Amino acid sequence: MRLPEERSFRAPDGTSLFYRYWPADKEGSDEPRAIILLHRGHEHSGRMQHIVDELEMPDCAMFAWDARGHGKSPLKRDDRPTLGTFVKDLDAFAQHVSCAYGIAIEDIAVVAQSVGSVLAAAWAHDYAPPIRCMVLAAPAFKVKLYVPFSRAILGLVSRAKPDLQVKSYVKPAALTHDKERIESYASDPLITRPISVRVLLGLYSTAARIIQDAQAIQVPVQLLISGSDWVVHKRPQHDFFNRLGSAIKEKHVFDGFYHDTLGERDRHLAIGKVRTFLTKSFASPRRVGFRESEFTHDEYAALSRPLPALSPERWIFGISRLGLRSGGRLSDGIRLGCRTGFDSGSTLDYVYRNRPAGLTPVGRIIDWFYLNSIGWKGIRARKENLERALLQSARRLRETGQPLRIVDIAAGHGRCVLQAFAANGDSVDQILLRDYDARNVRAGTTLIRQAGMSGIARFELGDAFSRESLATLNPRPTLGVVSGLYELFPDNALVQQSLAGLADAIAPGGYLVYTGQPWHPQLKMIARVLSSHREGKPWIMRRRTQGELDRLVADAGFRKVDQQIDDWGIFTVSVAQRVSR
Repeated sequence: MRLPEERSFRAPDGTSLFYRYWPADKEGSDEPRAIILLHRGHEHSGRMQHIVDELEMPDCAMFAWDARGHGKSPLKRDDRPTLGTFVKDLDAFAQHVSCAYGIAIEDIAVVAQSVGSVLAAAWAHDYAPPIRCMVLAAPAFKVKLYVPFSRAILGLVSRAKPDLQVKSYVKPAALTHDKERIESYASDPLITRPISVRVLLGLYSTAARIIQDAQAIQVPVQLLISGSDWVVHKRPQHDFFNRLGSAIKEKHVFDGFYHDTLGERDRHLAIGKVRTFLTKSFASPRRVGFRESEFTHDEYAALSRPLPALSPERWIFGISRLGLRSGGRLSDGIRLGCRTGFDSGSTLDYVYRNRPAGLTPVGRIIDWFYLNSIGWKGIRARKENLERALLQSARRLRETGQPLRIVDIAAGHGRCVLQAFAANGDSVDQILLRDYDARNVRAGTTLIRQAGMSGIARFELGDAFSRESLATLNPRPTLGVVSGLYELFPDNALVQQSLAGLADAIAPGGYLVYTGQPWHPQLKMIARVLSSHREGKPWIMRRRTQGELDRLVADAGFRKVDQQIDDWGIFTVSVAQRVSR
């Protein structure tokens, strides 16, 4: 039996999370390897000891956390995590394992169960970590709720009681046929039986988008399905597997198994499959980067083509456009979008301000619904994450004694950067905001003056895709920003040109903050209904998977060090450091 060491790490919000560490028997290996184990919902890392022993992989260090609010990782009274919080915790845990134990992310595998499998799949999709592989056992993509209309009822009640929790209805005997596991579950004082309704509903919505967009996942995957699972539905697991973009994937169904696939009475059958898959994955060469997301190219091409004349969607979207350009104009925001483009800097600045306005009370109500659409809520969350990333990058530069010279190459009105540093502008050496649109330059210059930052900030016309223009910036910036730009252009050659210019401009040790859009629930509606700033053409976005975007950034000469994403999984904000070549 391998004995664990009990340790802790700091989550991004400062929370201390507990984990167990089983050192490898063969220390000093040229290529140390690790396996991260993720427990089921309600459980904790102590109940994964048997997996460590039964895998019989002594050359691999193993790590298992107690997720926030589980086991020995207590939930603070004022802590209100979402499912996205747990995914971000997982990203931080993997980074901790890599940095603290000297194990490359490429030499880390993940073995997850149930809710842990959903976290691993969401992490692979949203953060695109270049891990060696992952094993997903009985992923809880769709929990069986036996009371009719349970989700709708919980959704309504949770609006009035955001901290509502429900206790698990699952009996230990419905998890496994193993009597010892049943008894230990029933008597274990560290089992956490309540679950936050916020997290439960987030589990459903996150799983739905991950299944829909599983093509974006390129990590080698082994999926284990329990044939007699009373806890979760199996159909979504098969759908996920069929849509996976992984070049290496395998699926195994174990007839008669209950939900605790790796804790079943005959679990040696499943664990043997896991061992073989892990051993083969570690023996294979590391993957080199991520492939270009061809399916999003196809998606962009489809959205660029007119719908057939008799298509019901054509008529539906046509009616939506008519409503937008007639009664919708009572809304100040919609009227502005129709005039300048719904992707313009002016529209973005209006969305940031988030103050509903319009002609007549009806116009203000329309504007309220417009500003609270999921896309614009995601945009405001992106702004918050962007400002946080800017301040963190500025702190890193100051800690290493470097000057703080900022350039935003497609700033719109520049509100994000200016607001981020308004309270501590004295720590900034220079802010250079650039945009191709003279209207944005004029509006941004006014914002600079209103913020009292004319001494350190200036706004100029500039082409974000001109490598020469960016490369010759003087003095050289130490912190580059590119936000909300690349998804507007389908061609990677333009993006590469822009990133190459930023790499030429930023000296090694400097940082790049960049945003992405790996998924969007309103992509089709936006393309068919809303107009762009480019001569009134349709606003069609070419989303890139996070893996593709990160690869483009890495190829330009940057190393990704951090990432954040909103709870809807729409917009990412990443930080990368310029490295020497």
